[in-house]
Amino acid sequence: MSLSDSLYRETILDHYHHPRNRGTIENATTAVEGVNPLCGDELTLYLQVENDKIKDIKLTAKGCSINTASGSMMSESVLGKSTEEASTMIDSFKKMMLESLSKDVSLPENMEDLEALQGVKKYPVRIKCALLPWNTLSQAIKDANTGVAGQKSKVEMT
Repeated sequence: MSLSDSLYRETILDHYHHPRNRGTIENATTAVEGVNPLCGDELTLYLQVENDKIKDIKLTAKGCSINTASGSMMSESVLGKSTEEASTMIDSFKKMMLESLSKDVSLPENMEDLEALQGVKKYPVRIKCALLPWNTLSQAIKDANTGVAGQKSKVEMT
């Protein structure tokens, strides 16, 4: 195992064992449930948006280390960003995860920590685990921007 693989593994395990922004938000702008029925990953993402800024983000996750770590890292990276910036970050992350294994994709400087998840591409069945929190955030932003407050949406990975 290379030094970089070891550091990436440590980053993922740290976010798995000590997830950031865990919990719920009372009176959230929106809440979205994300499910991957193939592997059993589940998460609920709560978003508080004010003046087009993500003022707070919390999530509860059940499932594998990749799902939990990706959600934790995602929540740290988008907190305080505008919904437009967060949507751009979602696109960048998805591009990184869906590019071929032979291509390492560099993320913008404000997302460098997320490159730790690039190693997941070696295990194609796990890519959906890493993408679930991001797809759930995408739906939460859509719901917040269209004023679908108070209703819980659902994202299902298939």
